[in-house]
Parts: sequence; structure tokens; C-alpha cells
Amino acid sequence: MSAFKVAVTRLTMLLVRIPMVLKTIILHSLRMSPGSGKQDLRTELLTVVIRSLFTADKPMLKTQQISLRDPGIQGPMWVSKVTLPQPEFDVRDAVLSAIEALGNGHETFNLPGVMAVEAEWTGYRKGVGKKEPQLDISEEEKYHMLQKEISSDKTILYFHGGAYFMMDPCTHRVLVAHISRLTGAPVLSVRYRLAPQNPFPAALVDALTAYLSLIHPPKGSLHKPVPANKIVIAGDSAGGNLSLVLLQTLLTLRRISRTVLFHGEKVEIELPAGVACMSPWCDVTLSMPSVVRNRIWDYMDIRPGKVDEPDYSIPFPVVPFPADEVWPASPPRVDIFCNATAVSHPLVSPVAASSDLWKDAPPVFISVGEESLTDEGLIVARRIYKAGVPVRAQMFEGMPHCHGMIMMSTLASKKFFEGFTAFCSEPQADQAIPNGVLRHYGLNLQNQREIPLEKAVDVSEEEVEDRISRHKAWRIETENAMLKEWQERARL
Repeated sequence: MSAFKVAVTRLTMLLVRIPMVLKTIILHSLRMSPGSGKQDLRTELLTVVIRSLFTADKPMLKTQQISLRDPGIQGPMWVSKVTLPQPEFDVRDAVLSAIEALGNGHETFNLPGVMAVEAEWTGYRKGVGKKEPQLDISEEEKYHMLQKEISSDKTILYFHGGAYFMMDPCTHRVLVAHISRLTGAPVLSVRYRLAPQNPFPAALVDALTAYLSLIHPPKGSLHKPVPANKIVIAGDSAGGNLSLVLLQTLLTLRRISRTVLFHGEKVEIELPAGVACMSPWCDVTLSMPSVVRNRIWDYMDIRPGKVDEPDYSIPFPVVPFPADEVWPASPPRVDIFCNATAVSHPLVSPVAASSDLWKDAPPVFISVGEESLTDEGLIVARRIYKAGVPVRAQMFEGMPHCHGMIMMSTLASKKFFEGFTAFCSEPQADQAIPNGVLRHYGLNLQNQREIPLEKAVDVSEEEVEDRISRHKAWRIETENAMLKEWQERARL
């Protein structure tokens, strides 16, 4: 798309939203807007505007392509694009072994291939302005220039968000360059395969490939081996999901088979220094109370059917994207990311992983706003803590999904990055980390308090299991009906 068309499109999007913006300003000033009690005007305006952009009016593939547009590379960042070579099928088979070990035997999923994985080494580039172009040098030279500015012995393996069907390392460059600046560490940002074309577990296979490639660089790699205990796995939203399920995969593989064949060598399955998540998507069933309760403060309204209480007597409401060549899927499924039978598998929804499955995990950092995904993130933090694992958790009142990333100049974002940076930068991530406490921040960081993780979320373990089970059954019933109709049409 030309620069002129982009400008016209943006202007049109702004003009049609002027009445909505003015209405929000007036109602907020009168303290009559939905978010006025917990959000300042800037936060509520941003939330309202972004929410208005979340529509399914374009086909899935078009929506995906729009989200993948590369904005280019400029400003205070080094970006070196690399391709991690395709490993043996043993890496895929290791993921399948973990799926089998954690499942009930009734899950169905597409069998993914094993691919080369594209990624971007990203680092902070000092002393340049926001419009400074990237130097016209080779990717290898960019990598070495990046390394010259690194001050930490840690490496961050980053997975972007986007509901597993959108976004890309290119959309997260500003974020990961900021993370590199604050931590002094290089960031490897991974271009994992996206659904619906590549549903579960393709992204997990790519994530394991990237992790092993850091520790055991294939021939021709730009980087030297990175010790596992110097790697922090991190991600936002769906990338937070991928970070947690990669950790769960590593924990499971260590219990059933401590080695895997990787580029001709048997390598040990080792654990990272820690895992850090921003607004992680931990429950693909979307069944926790905050999905409904917190929607007024979030730009993501992800309620199935857009109702407060689901009606299990009617079919599960499939995402209503206009039909195209990738969606609805063939064979049909109700979820973009996975088959209904797999939606509660611990490697799909980390909230389904019981406490004992997190035993021996490295430290975990989880940060959430007062958003649709709040409950599931805190339930996962609670379960990990019950396993005896050091957990650092924080919550920001009135803040929407991934506020640290989308509102980087605010006090709440700065406080988020303060905690994130401290976690990633510690010599050993398992030292001096408070256990079992949620640090709760009020509006504009007022009324800071500490809440025991056991009391941080008012959803019992029994209710968690019941909600997941009912939402899973709802999906399976709908998906089975869709499959039956699809098969009947195929016979005609």
C-alpha cells in the first residue's frame, strides 16, 4: 500500500471515530463513562478507540495480512534477521511426547511439519534519533554491532502476541528494543507459525526449535552457545501463553526423556533462568469470570456470543470472520488455534496445568491489568506458587490488556517495566524473589498493596475445573455438529 493510501486510511479511521471520542470525553468529565471510576481520560480514550478497531468485518487472511505489515526499521534499534535451520523431526516428536504425557488421549490436532524458523535479533542502538535509518550493512554486521552495545550476560527469547493468528516480530520491534535498552540484553524475537493455517502445536514446535537453537547453535549461526540458565523466555498475550507452554513442555520432557536429537547431536533438555509474561493468555476456553467482569476496562471483548452468561443450549459462537480460503477451517473447528478436544490441554491452556506439573520450574513473572485475562493469569501464578516455585506477580487496576506495551509513556507502564527488568536482570532469577504475593497497583499507582496469591483471585480450584469443563464440552458439541454437516456436504 502506498504512503498516500496509508495516510488516507488513517485519516478516515480517525474521522469516523470523532463522535465516539467526544462522547467519551464528555461522559468521563461527568464521571458517567464506564471506565471513569478506574481509568484516567487518556487510558479510557485509548481503550475505547482500540476496542472499536477490534472487528471481524474483514476476512481472516486479510486481517492477518494487515497485522503483518512491516513498518520498517528505524530509530534506536539494531535488528539482525536470521533463519534458524530446520531440525530433525525429533523436535516435533518431543512435543508430541509431551502432549501425550499431559493429555487424556482424546485430544485431536493437526500433525505439524518441522520448519526452519525465522527470527530477529534485536538490541538497543544508542545515540540515534527516532527517524535514523538502519545501516546498509549485512545481517551479520548488524548482529555484531548489536552485540557491541550489550551489557548483560542474559539473552531474552521473545514470543509476540496476537491471539496466535496475528502479529509478527516486525510489529513488536519497538517493544523488544525497549526491553533490550532496559535490561542490556539481546532479544531473539521469533516468527512462529500462525493459525488458522498452522494450528496447535505448530507454534510450540517452532518455539522449542528456537530455544534449542540458542543453547546449541546450528552450523552457520551468528551467535555462540547461550547457557540455558542465562535465557529468560518472555512474551505478551498469546506469546505469554507460548512462553508458559514451552516451559511446561521442557518440564514434561525432563520427566519422560531428558534428551532430544538436535542437528545430529543428542542434547539435554535444560531449563531457562526464568519466564516473564505480560497479560498472558492462559485459558483458550475463555471461561474465567474476568472475561465478563473486566470487559468495561479492556479493549478486548472476548465473551463467547457477547453475553454475560453463556447459553450452553445453543451452538458455541464461532468467530464471525467473512469466509475466505483460510477460515472457516477445513475440516471445520470452532477455535482458530486448536481443535475443541484440545482446548483444555495444559499445552494449549496453561490454566489447566495442575500445580504438580509446575514442580521444579524456574522463577516466573506474571503481570496483568484489570482486563479480560486477569483471572486466568493469576490462577496460573497461584498454581505455580503452590508447586514451590518462586513467583513474582503484579496487577494494575483499571489497566487494559498489555498496557505496558501499548501505553509505554504512562506511570503504570513504567512500573511494569521496572518489575520486568528487575526480574530479567537478576544474576540468577531464582534469588531474592518474593514468594506468593501479588503486588497490586491502584489508579496512577496509588494505594499500592500486597495480596497473598491464595486470595488474589476469587475463583476456587473446583470452580476453575468446572468452568473449563463446561466450556470445553460446549465447543466439542458444536464442533462435532459442524464436522457432521461438513462430512454430509462432502458426500453430496
